[in-house]
Amino acid sequence: MSDKITQVIDLISNMTVLELNELRKAIEEKFDVKAAAPVAFAGPMPAAAGGGAAAAAEEPSTVSIFIKDPGAKKIEVIKVVRELTGLGLKEAKDLVESGGKTPVKENVEKAEGDKIKAALEAAGAVVEVK
Repeated sequence: MSDKITQVIDLISNMTVLELNELRKAIEEKFDVKAAAPVAFAGPMPAAAGGGAAAAAEEPSTVSIFIKDPGAKKIEVIKVVRELTGLGLKEAKDLVESGGKTPVKENVEKAEGDKIKAALEAAGAVVEVK
């Protein structure tokens, strides 16, 4: 790899989840692209023996993130919600205080959901992933 690529990888590997989210948004705006995971479609999959039970045991590919309790550092949680969602101050505050009724993010990939959950928990919130 070239030195430039190595430097960029080193820089990215030291970023926080929130910084990575900001970077993603900036790249999307700068290059007019949308960051999305590629989806492969191979047609309908044949059902395995006991297919109903096997399908029920699989983890969902998308999740929704809810804040059950903002904790003692509610202002920090509101800041993280604003960064993750782009909401205004009042909307982010209402979402944080909704008691888990309104999702922070809906139908996001499980990996992204885990990152969002980690960021919110780092700010002091109690988070539920559905």
